[in-house]
Amino acid sequence: MSTPFQHLLLERDGQVLVITMNRPEVLNAINDLMLEELVAVTEEAARDNAIRCVVLRGAGRAFGSGQDLTRFAWEYSRGKQISVGEHLDLYHRLVQALHTMPKPTLAAIHGVAAGISCNIALACDLRIAADDARFLEAFSRIGLVPDGGGSYFLPRLVGLGRALELAMLADELDAHEAERIGLVNRCVPLADFETETRKLAQRLAAGPTRTYALIKELMFASLDTELAESLRLESKLQDQALTTEDHQEGVAAFLQKRPPRFSGR
Repeated sequence: MSTPFQHLLLERDGQVLVITMNRPEVLNAINDLMLEELVAVTEEAARDNAIRCVVLRGAGRAFGSGQDLTRFAWEYSRGKQISVGEHLDLYHRLVQALHTMPKPTLAAIHGVAAGISCNIALACDLRIAADDARFLEAFSRIGLVPDGGGSYFLPRLVGLGRALELAMLADELDAHEAERIGLVNRCVPLADFETETRKLAQRLAAGPTRTYALIKELMFASLDTELAESLRLESKLQDQALTTEDHQEGVAAFLQKRPPRFSGR
């Protein structure tokens, strides 16, 4: 993680990697270079066993204002038609890297999270929001459909009816309402946002990381399978969990009446 990035800031806080999108002058709008950097760093973090939790956040006043449309406007002004297939492929790699990361991913959201930036946050396992956060599925405002996994994550988090409302009307959602409907896990005062984000990230990093990866696999699979298949997968993954050092440590700590010291193995 020593490679310098132009539009990202990286910070190691123990076993937590904090990735900060760093284009505050445009509310962290995602351009081609930032997208390439996000893909590179998340895919590398997934392979790095020393990292046990990944936090994604934005610099300045916002989490992110979505796709930087400057290049799109430039192309349109010259009468060119844009093909987004290759561009979206990179977003798909980023979303897949966050979603399948074999360790917890946490989106820390303050200010606006709009469009693709919002959907990248939805691809993370958990979301903590400052009480000034605002969420906006902005795509229909410019005649587009949600992308970056929004069509997958949004109805699973808030239900189909509310997902259709958010996508069609593109109304802004405040942090308290986002917490109420399940779009975010926690809403905290802005003054406590940094402290509460760090506490949650450190708690995740100190947990049984290998078990977390199995939990993710089990929960995500259950969304698209019948009960019998979920039960079969529970048995399979429980067998794997029983072989981990963290399981042995958890049992020992329980019997010795002390806090467990998980290693992520």
